[in-house]
Amino acid sequence: MTEPKPVQAEPAPGDQPREAEQLRDMLRQPAYRWTLVFCGLIGIPVSLVAFWFLVLLHELERLIWVDWPHHLGWSNPPWWWPLPPALVSGAVVALVVLRFPGRGGHVPAGGLQPGGTSKAAVPGVVLAALASLPLGAVLGPEAPLIALGGGLALMFRDLVRVPATEANTALLGAAGAASAISVIFGSPLVAAVLLMEVSGVGGPQLFAVMLPVLLAGGIGAIVFTGFGHWTGLKTGSLEIGLPAPSVLDAGDVVWSVLMAVVIGAAIHWIIVGGRIAARLVVAHPLRNTVLCALGAAVCAALYAVLTGRSPSDVALSGQSILGQLATDPHAWSVGSLVAVLVFKGVAYALCLGSLRGGPVFPALFLGGATGALLAPLPGLGVVPGVAAGMAASSAAALRLPVSCVVLVVLMVGNSGTVPVIVLAAVVSFVTTELLSQGPGIPVFSDGARRAPRPASSRP
Repeated sequence: MTEPKPVQAEPAPGDQPREAEQLRDMLRQPAYRWTLVFCGLIGIPVSLVAFWFLVLLHELERLIWVDWPHHLGWSNPPWWWPLPPALVSGAVVALVVLRFPGRGGHVPAGGLQPGGTSKAAVPGVVLAALASLPLGAVLGPEAPLIALGGGLALMFRDLVRVPATEANTALLGAAGAASAISVIFGSPLVAAVLLMEVSGVGGPQLFAVMLPVLLAGGIGAIVFTGFGHWTGLKTGSLEIGLPAPSVLDAGDVVWSVLMAVVIGAAIHWIIVGGRIAARLVVAHPLRNTVLCALGAAVCAALYAVLTGRSPSDVALSGQSILGQLATDPHAWSVGSLVAVLVFKGVAYALCLGSLRGGPVFPALFLGGATGALLAPLPGLGVVPGVAAGMAASSAAALRLPVSCVVLVVLMVGNSGTVPVIVLAAVVSFVTTELLSQGPGIPVFSDGARRAPRPASSRP
């Protein structure tokens, strides 16, 4: 007979759980405390490099899309303006992918990646991002920042001659990525939650727990707000006297849920289109990368011809005009909003599979533009519509519902829209997960770098 295993005693009432004691034991270890200090010190140079990297991207974008057209006498770039930069962008990115270690970073259609960037890959990541983002790629800077931050952290570790281990490589890479990504999102909270979800902490159990919690919390907030508004009764709260936002009504909630289904499905198929484009690029990297970049530029040119607006509305990440859209959506006609959604969606798919950057800001713009377009629906306000659209589109593109809720809440800065943001993110995430996921991201073979020469027929 086998001896029965001892049963672990349950903590007595009032005792702290074992996890708290394990945490204290870990904090008592000098090696872990030293790692915390080292991560904090690494955050200083990494964030400075990330800051100047973003400044360089911004200045190049302004130079190409604002200053040069003005110097040549145009108030906006002419319709053909995106085509020459796209040709340069596609050629340079293809050469980086073929010749540089790390292939310029992860393929954007695969979403944000938790790390794996080596020191040797940093130059290729920087060069591919500089060749993509300011020249009109419909991508954001967040993925290059994650790769840059992780690679720089490992570089600084080696400079101070810290022994490299598997544990500190993962930890320092994540810390460096968080330091860099905080620069673009402007909040360490977004960076921490984003990297926690990207890294898969908790695995499927995290989503199994967090989705019901988010959904129940969002519905609870709607019910609480609704009853307080309808009955006029007061309960204890944490309000400190700041101006109250407009109260959500039933129309905002219903339309936000329906929008989340449609937006989630649309963004999902754009991502699938990006994966298809990535497979085409692997087959012939140089030619097809250039063709995809030119295809995205043609979308921007057609948009400018049809609407009379700047082609930069379609080109670039959309980060700069997202604020304009949110503050003054009536400056856009219905036709312009429909056109920017169609052309930017197609360009987004092409860039996801060919160039280098991140998927966040174009998705946010597409969701915000959809919310602004649908705002005239009966019972749907502009602010809830834009907020719910951004939450739904980002959750569909990233598959990180908790991070998207935190990001959109901080961007909107309106606590009254939190319930619809939560509902839209959860509904969109579930919708995209239930759809067919399409082809996977292809892997470049060694033969994609340089085809071997045929053997000589000479004796």
